[in-house]
Amino acid sequence: MGLERSRSLLPQKFGKLITVLSIDGGGIRGLIPGVILAFLESELQRLDGEDARLADYFDVIAGTSTGGLVTAMLTAPNEKNRPLFAARDIKKFYLDNSPKIFPQNKSKLFRHAAKVLKSLSGPKYNGKYLHSLVKEKLGDTKLDRTLTNVVIPTFDIKNLQPTIFSSFQVKHNPSLNALLSDICIATSAAPTYLPAHYFQTKDAEGKAMREFNLIDGGVAANNPALVAVGEVTREIIENSPDFVAIRPLEYDRFLVISLGTGCHKARKYSADEAAKWGVLGWLTGNGSTPLVDVFNQAGADMVSLYLSVVLKALSSQKTYLRIQDDTLLGQISSVDVATLKNLNDLVEVGEQLLKRPVSRLNLDTGNYQPYGHETNAEALKRFAELLSQEKRLRESNSKIPSGNIIADKA
Repeated sequence: MGLERSRSLLPQKFGKLITVLSIDGGGIRGLIPGVILAFLESELQRLDGEDARLADYFDVIAGTSTGGLVTAMLTAPNEKNRPLFAARDIKKFYLDNSPKIFPQNKSKLFRHAAKVLKSLSGPKYNGKYLHSLVKEKLGDTKLDRTLTNVVIPTFDIKNLQPTIFSSFQVKHNPSLNALLSDICIATSAAPTYLPAHYFQTKDAEGKAMREFNLIDGGVAANNPALVAVGEVTREIIENSPDFVAIRPLEYDRFLVISLGTGCHKARKYSADEAAKWGVLGWLTGNGSTPLVDVFNQAGADMVSLYLSVVLKALSSQKTYLRIQDDTLLGQISSVDVATLKNLNDLVEVGEQLLKRPVSRLNLDTGNYQPYGHETNAEALKRFAELLSQEKRLRESNSKIPSGNIIADKA
């Protein structure tokens, strides 16, 4: 497995909380969490100095698709063994590169028709610029070299099963120790948009260990927060020396920040109209794509449901924060309309989202509703203080003989 990686954060066994950051998939809409992450990191820098980085505070950072790319940017080491990107750099990265990853037809009149015709014969985009960019930035860095634990979902279409690239699992399964560049290309390979990705992992002698045939992890877990919590839980069950055991109902020890990339305000349907649909109706009902809407909404809501139960999110704002905008309409809800105007509009969505009240998903209506009295910015400031306190506690406890450490509940 090579040399032990240099951790940015001391193990949780020295502290109270298990800290998790999760970033959804969503193509160019990764600009929205990019804005929010820059705000959070700036608050941590206000508390702990300008060198503070997000990887210094989270036990695990999880991301799917565009969120997986952001995860790699925040956790891959540079030549000084510090994060390759600061959170404030994410916005510029998307503004500079999105138009080249998703090149637009200059004629608005033919843009949509051209994309439809292209999608009938292959993916809309060849992915060449994205692949070269990711390989240039991440180089030969492998999964086991990230500065904190990462969890990045993909889906293997040859085995028809999710493949989770996890820092926790790679310790026991070296065949998962892939290049971060391959993992990012795979988790971003959204069907019809970008080509599926094939690669192999190899051992120290260059012998192939495992082959992968992967597409976007969003088909399995577009919101990877629950996957990340599950990975940590497995580590605890298996008595990892990095974590203090928790009792079955002690999930309030988790501090989770889950960032959405915004989602289309989906059209809703009645049983009467759906009863008349065949294959074509489910794919193109009333000018929309009901089947896609149903699957996307169902997957997102099930993650929210389970997290709400596991983390007691319906009764407490203490250690779980979900930031999402479910009101996007038109081009701004797309994953690939990378025009300058649309990209800047997405930045504005992120900035306005900071000013909006903290919201929770109403599982009866399917809509996000204000919860409590904080704005998202105020909640992030409070979470920054919790993260800073946790980091300082771990640093303090690491100097105390292990038998004298008492990990009281936060």
